[in-house]
Amino acid sequence: MGKLKFAIPAGSLQESTVNLFRKAGFNLLVRERSYSPIIDDPELELRLIRAQEIPRYVRDGALDAGITGRDWVIENGGGVVEAADFVYAKRSYGKVRWVLAVPQDSRIKSVKDLTGKTIATEVVNIAAKFLKDNKVRAKVEFSWGATESKPPELADAIIEITETGSSLKASNLRIVAEVLESTTVIIANPAAWRDGFKKRKIENISMLLKGALDAEFKAGLKMNVPADKVDKLLKLLPALKKPTISHLTDSKWVALETIVDKNAVKDLIHKLKGAGAEGILEYPLNKIIY
Repeated sequence: MGKLKFAIPAGSLQESTVNLFRKAGFNLLVRERSYSPIIDDPELELRLIRAQEIPRYVRDGALDAGITGRDWVIENGGGVVEAADFVYAKRSYGKVRWVLAVPQDSRIKSVKDLTGKTIATEVVNIAAKFLKDNKVRAKVEFSWGATESKPPELADAIIEITETGSSLKASNLRIVAEVLESTTVIIANPAAWRDGFKKRKIENISMLLKGALDAEFKAGLKMNVPADKVDKLLKLLPALKKPTISHLTDSKWVALETIVDKNAVKDLIHKLKGAGAEGILEYPLNKIIY
């Protein structure tokens, strides 16, 4: 039996990734003080590794594939196949940004003002390219953590990751410029991607995880509708394609089923009720495979 060596990111993405695997249908157990999660798939061998390191291990062939951030792929110099991308992060289902930030009272107003200054960051290579692209000479220092606490005593500016910007504001920092936007990606070793079994396995995992993630934003709706009011209700219902309509034993009624954006349901239900729908049922979805 073949095995796919697959890395799950430890740290900030760990909880959201594990939850996504479970929603996709995998039984996954992460034991305390263990870096080898247990999963109910004999063809998968999981490793729990920091997202920053996963691109290097996948590129060098120690791992076949893994989940990390596109930012870390760039920081590590690429050399991997990007099999799929997902828009989810530590706290939200959105993209993350690496931004240039300085203290609120700093005289630095633009990237050009960084000339001769010191920048602390975890993404040294990304920072160096950003400065080069902007034709600015500045010193870039690697930060092992607590980067937001470095200015102004230990650095003039930082390049740090953020989802909402709230933690930067809490640290009395303001954003000067966006450096890079990033999403979560599944990457593969080029040799593993050329292997038929491993490629199919990576693609299947990607499909299930994307299906589970897409389902987070959708809800199913079922309802009974008078046959003579179907056209009126259809105008209210945005659907993936077209709603499913089934005939009931009472020829004057039909059953209608569709999938809609989850955040639209609260506004839709009273409109559907007003248009004649009855027995309206909302239900959650585990996966949507397009």
